[in-house]
Amino acid sequence: MNQTQTNHFRIGIAPISWVNDDIPGLGDHYTQDQVLSEMSALGYISTEMGRLFMQDPPTLKAKLEEHGIQLASKFVGTLFSDADRLEEELQSFSEWVKYLKEMGCEYVIVCEMGGSMHWDPRRSPEDMKIQKLTDKEWESLVEGLHRAANICQENGMLLVYHFHAGTVVETAGEIDRLMEVTDPNLVHLLYDTGHALYGGYDPLELFKKYRDRIQYVHLKDVRREVLEHVRKENIDFRSAVLKGLFTVPGDGCIDFVPIFRELLERNYNGWIIVEAEQDPAVAHPYKYAQMAMEYINATIMSIKAMNQR
Repeated sequence: MNQTQTNHFRIGIAPISWVNDDIPGLGDHYTQDQVLSEMSALGYISTEMGRLFMQDPPTLKAKLEEHGIQLASKFVGTLFSDADRLEEELQSFSEWVKYLKEMGCEYVIVCEMGGSMHWDPRRSPEDMKIQKLTDKEWESLVEGLHRAANICQENGMLLVYHFHAGTVVETAGEIDRLMEVTDPNLVHLLYDTGHALYGGYDPLELFKKYRDRIQYVHLKDVRREVLEHVRKENIDFRSAVLKGLFTVPGDGCIDFVPIFRELLERNYNGWIIVEAEQDPAVAHPYKYAQMAMEYINATIMSIKAMNQR
């Protein structure tokens, strides 16, 4: 059933379920036409930038329009915490803002890579421990985010920060610190249910605490038994994904009913993106994307029916 028939939310899905950007080799046999065709057939109306998509804006726009899909945003990794690289990073960021503006996007997804477990280019790939930021590095990060947010606003877009497992803004304390030290008029929040739970934050509690700053949503579920095993064995995030940590909404341990109730009460009108990175050889992308859409529609219809009683 097409999602526009059951709710007013703008629901998309990230290509990472088909082709993983973080783990080379996963899903390499999928083509962009197959992925976009399957997204469209299931009723998704948007996606995010992935490595399988062509980069040229006019060509990509035409391809997305062919399938009735819109580009919602792109994940932009930054090194704002490195004061020596701040100007260079902001210049690079500006180029991505121009790109996303040309693609008609309303939001720019930002995540700090400095000190991260897997994605900091200054560190050895074998270094599997997060290198926490110093107070000075936090100051540089905040300056970078504020300046980057101004660049976004000058171009008619909003900066949404993506707290993320394996990075320096992962835990509940780190998310709270980021929210406390950044200007709420500049730095908005990308609310990710799976990364919230992974970092030790109850997803519903996080939503209620920062509901006024949430401008973008990622929906993913968590397999409780995998999460407990990952914590017990101190397994790194990338390996946890391969072990099946994440899945689509409704297939894990997160209770999405109160989360959707909050979204409906707030009249949330930003993007909701299903983003459940899994090994496509284990979790068939079309099957799981279909499961997610059916679960989302059924959950929203159930909430609306209860509200009408």
